[in-house]
Amino acid sequence: MTITTNQTQTTDFDVLIVGAGISGIGAAYHLKTRRPGTSFAVLEGRDSIGGTWSLFQYPGIRSDSDMPTFGYSFKPWTHRKSIADGHIIMDYLQQTVAENGLAEHIRFGYRVLRAEFNTSDGRWTVTAQHSDSGTTTFTARFLFMGTGYYDYEEGFTPQFAGVEDFEGQVVHPQHWPEDLDYTGKRVIVIGSGATAVTLIPSMADKTSHITMLQRSPSYVFSIPAEDPIANTLNKTLGHERAYEIVRRKNIALARGLFKACKRAPKLMRRLLIANVRRQLPKHFDVDTHFSPRYDPWDQRLCMVPNGDLFKTLSSGKASVVTDRIARFTKTGLLLESGQELAADIIVTATGLNMSVFGKVQLSVDGEPVHLPDTTIYKAMMLSGVPNLAFAVGYTNISWTLKVDLVCEHFCRLLDYMDAHGYGMVEPVLDDPHMERVPAMDMSSGYVQRGIAKFPRGGTRGPWAFKHAYEMDAERLREGPVEDAALKFTPSKPAVLVS
Repeated sequence: MTITTNQTQTTDFDVLIVGAGISGIGAAYHLKTRRPGTSFAVLEGRDSIGGTWSLFQYPGIRSDSDMPTFGYSFKPWTHRKSIADGHIIMDYLQQTVAENGLAEHIRFGYRVLRAEFNTSDGRWTVTAQHSDSGTTTFTARFLFMGTGYYDYEEGFTPQFAGVEDFEGQVVHPQHWPEDLDYTGKRVIVIGSGATAVTLIPSMADKTSHITMLQRSPSYVFSIPAEDPIANTLNKTLGHERAYEIVRRKNIALARGLFKACKRAPKLMRRLLIANVRRQLPKHFDVDTHFSPRYDPWDQRLCMVPNGDLFKTLSSGKASVVTDRIARFTKTGLLLESGQELAADIIVTATGLNMSVFGKVQLSVDGEPVHLPDTTIYKAMMLSGVPNLAFAVGYTNISWTLKVDLVCEHFCRLLDYMDAHGYGMVEPVLDDPHMERVPAMDMSSGYVQRGIAKFPRGGTRGPWAFKHAYEMDAERLREGPVEDAALKFTPSKPAVLVS
């Protein structure tokens, strides 16, 4: 399905949404359906919707969360696969845009550079660079950031010694060449995260051999690619009713698994590793290759549908090596143990770089906003920054669950402001001595490298930031909008020019 837009030249809106990925599309839907009189536009820097799902094109790309919770609350997931391939997710997003008439609101090719808020008129001035027509200025009452937190321009690759000596091809999954032919080639995938465990089974049938080279192991957990309960309920109850039931089930299971890992890490470690042992040959060295040094959910669990990674390893088409790289050589890699691995292609599935709000420069009344100095309010706004909201999904459960909650509350906030004649709202941190915590509490490399650039969470009241779905559902969906920590300012009367 190809999305076309019928864009006008309007540049002034009630709300400007930055990003047409999962978060931006969700915000657009909620604004259009809950507030039909609100004018809005979605500015997307690329030429396609989908965000991560249109950018990443490596073999086998798929969700690492179940789709009944990764899907939107308002659009049932009807495909048989619960763990879905990237192109199926893109179809779902394109259907969402088409079915709800959102395409006319999306403006492609606009990369937002900076956004400046002026308290004298209560509006944002947004400067965007268009891929063809140069710089354009937009104005809006509210700014909604739906940019995610990955740097789309460049993935993370460590500084490997001797990489220039390698006579084969080096590829990062974030920039996968369309014409890469790995048929009959020796391939090494460096990494042990979600991307690596996806690439190995997806490429193994074509390569002469593929090796997953990891510095240290991750927790890998096999789950069914299809949910028999969901598929049965879809047939008997219909999609909408089945979707509601399955979402509740899967949220409970995911939250239960996370809580169990945090409350009984030693027990869950044994269970997770036992799950791996059952799916690999008896001689396989599970202790070396699948027994992480950290506790479960200190980093995300890697989900593999139907144990495809373990089946590929058991078949002999792929292998795992746990070691450190000493240097690249002409023919492959020399490891610190002295072992040499030969390769024609080396894939650096070594992680991502993080980016806050798509690197948009924010300022209020001419003063730059230093994001690490701000504190996150209700998981969706920032202290000291008026009329700005954002949606960043969960790290310990499906991303989209958070997006739906934030977008619902954002619409309620706009309703409240309109009903009371308010033009501006700003979270004000009333306790400067409150402990502030990182926005993500994970030991993953990409988080540790990038978290210092992000706003921080608090520990009390509406500032508490815990990636807890139950808490967010209570305060965002059911809790009141009015709050002592919010400073509301009446709308300024329109100036009549004679």
